[in-house]
Amino acid sequence: MLIDTHCHLDFPDFAEDLPAYVARAEAAGVGRMVTISTRVARFADYAGIAERFPSVWCSVGTHPHQAHEELDVTAGQLVALSRHPRCVAIGEAGLDYHYDSSPRDAQARGLRTHIAAARETGLPLVIHAREADDDMAAILREEMGKGAFSAILHCFTAGEALAMTGVDLGLYISFSGILTFKTSENLRRIARMVPRERLLVETDAPYLAPVPFRGKRNEPSYVVETAKVLAETTGVGFDEVARITTENARRCYWKMDHAAPLAQRA
Repeated sequence: MLIDTHCHLDFPDFAEDLPAYVARAEAAGVGRMVTISTRVARFADYAGIAERFPSVWCSVGTHPHQAHEELDVTAGQLVALSRHPRCVAIGEAGLDYHYDSSPRDAQARGLRTHIAAARETGLPLVIHAREADDDMAAILREEMGKGAFSAILHCFTAGEALAMTGVDLGLYISFSGILTFKTSENLRRIARMVPRERLLVETDAPYLAPVPFRGKRNEPSYVVETAKVLAETTGVGFDEVARITTENARRCYWKMDHAAPLAQRA
């Protein structure tokens, strides 16, 4: 089994036939998917999808692109919403200096709010980091000094220094379809440096489809292709990579294994 640790099943790309996408993922051996929040105001949508499909879970949080729109969201509100039985993570939150869609101070403020919620709940924080390595590393080190929390550096494309900072702090490093691109040799080099107990795979669907589907709409079933390349990159078999990343995902998203089945919640 594989777990797609990060996708966006609420996006319009999947609206036409979401059950078919979920079914294809399950048929491909992707037993669990986590659909990730980008706006707290839309949490009911994410939770609703997770309630429809036993293999789908969700998170609660504000993407850095929307950080300035939800600065009034408190850690307490995140904690309260995360009590939903299908919510297994906080985020995604972080820093994106590539697009700078939100002021950088708003992004940092939002990130710290999400860290506080992750610390209080024990749920992992899903971190978005793009072209902000130094500031991200500084915030993570400072906040970890205030009290430990679990986190994932999702869709990792940053440099070696941030990867090793994450490893030093006990974070998980998640690789997407970008790992399969011909131009991603440095990323594959970094993947070889990450301890196996910290490796995760994801799609970030509908974006970043892996080879051989590059350029097409991404979907959770395609995480198999990323896992294949991670296996080649790390020099272990595909079945072993599937076992390792699934065990890591279950340990990280621990709430999955502690929630009652959907059928028991009427």
